[in-house]
Order: sequence, then structure tokens, then C-alpha cells
Amino acid sequence: MSRKKTSKSKTGTVPAASVLPSANGARPVRPGPEAPPNGPHQPGRLSLGGGGDFYDIAFKVMLVGDSGVGKTCLLVRFKDGAFLAGTFISTVGIDFRNKVLDVDGMKVKLQIWDTAGQERFRSVTHAYYRDAHALLLLYDVTNKASFDNIQAWLTEIQEYAQDDVVLMLLGNKVDSAQERVVKREDGEKLAKEYGLPYMETSAKTGINIELAFTAIAKELKQRITKAPNEPHFRLHDYVKRQGRGPSCCLS
Repeated sequence: MSRKKTSKSKTGTVPAASVLPSANGARPVRPGPEAPPNGPHQPGRLSLGGGGDFYDIAFKVMLVGDSGVGKTCLLVRFKDGAFLAGTFISTVGIDFRNKVLDVDGMKVKLQIWDTAGQERFRSVTHAYYRDAHALLLLYDVTNKASFDNIQAWLTEIQEYAQDDVVLMLLGNKVDSAQERVVKREDGEKLAKEYGLPYMETSAKTGINIELAFTAIAKELKQRITKAPNEPHFRLHDYVKRQGRGPSCCLS
């Protein structure tokens, strides 16, 4: 299989879409070079110029959830292995970064989109759901309102995202044990209700963050490359088996 060379990690605000998905499920195509096509990116010819990593196939992953739940910190921890300590400006619109993972001998590029959680940017987020192959839905275990809003996010996802999108629920900021207000059991119960794989994560310590993205990459990769006699990858079982600490569970 030929391999394509990815461009260097890129960040920046993406302007609002000119056409938004309609409420009846139709997903019109948004013009512009920033919108990835439906379906995984297929490998192309090797790029001889510029830096970056080689990849065989690419997928779009979106981080969604209320403002302040730690989406940007989680992305930076995964991409750069660093923690954004202190205060910083909330994401405005859409931002993204790339990372290539080695998944069972195949180079899988994840194009990870960090979305703004504020209501005033929600229409921008809606326009990008239709192209997402996977969604990581986050809440903050120290913020009950962010947990209570998960059902509203799930309703939005059901309306705008693809029917076969891979979805995982993450309870973030488990390092803040003293400020915790959402019990692990509550997250487990909600995940079970909706049939979602579930983990608790921390951008500060890094717990389970690599696992979350790796699990998503494995699921997406097998969906398009699985041989007839190859065992089926079970996302829930993988999360349970590989998760660190008592903060991983399954539906």
C-alpha cells in the first residue's frame, strides 16, 4: 500500500459553514478546502516536499462537550504530551491537529477537531458533524452541569452526525478528586443507558488519553480493512482490558 505524507500539525480557527445540515438529516456539502470528504481519506502518492509523517489512511475525530470540560487540554496532551496549566482562552469556532498512530502495522492519521462548547458557536459545530468518523464526548467530573448536558449533546449528535459514527463517553479531570461532584458510577450508568464505551481521563496526568484515541483508531481501521477470517475488534472489550485504574467501564 502506498503511503501519503501528512502536512505538519496545523491549528487555526475555521470560519462558519456557508450551508448547515438540515433538521431532517440531509447533509449538504459545504464548499471550501477545509471540509474533509465523507469516508476515510484514501492513501495517495508520496509527497516529496515538506515535513511530516507518512500515513496509510486518515480519519476525522471530533471532541465535543461543554465549554471548559478540557477538550483542548486533552488534545494537547495526546498530540504533544504536555499539559496546559493555568488559564487560557477558550476555543473559538473550530481548531484541529493531526497525529499518526501505528495501528497493527498500519499508519493511521487522526485529524482531531477541537470544537467550541459555547452555545453561540454551536451552529459551526453542527456543520462538521456529518464528516466525523468518530466523536469523543466529554464532561467534567467536577462540573455537574456538564454531565447533565450530555443527553442534550447526544440528541444533537443523533441529529447531525453519521448513523455509524464511533462514539465514546469520557469523564475528564479525574485528577481533581477533592472537587469531584460526578460519581464514576453515574458515568457508567449513563454510558450503559446509551450503549457507549466509557472511560475517565485526565489531561493533567495523561491517564487513559492515549488509550481513548488508540481504541478509536483501531475500531475505525478495522471497519475498512477487516479480512473475512479476521477476528472482529470489540471496542468495549478493548477499553475494559486496556484501561488503567478503576475508571474504565463498559456499557
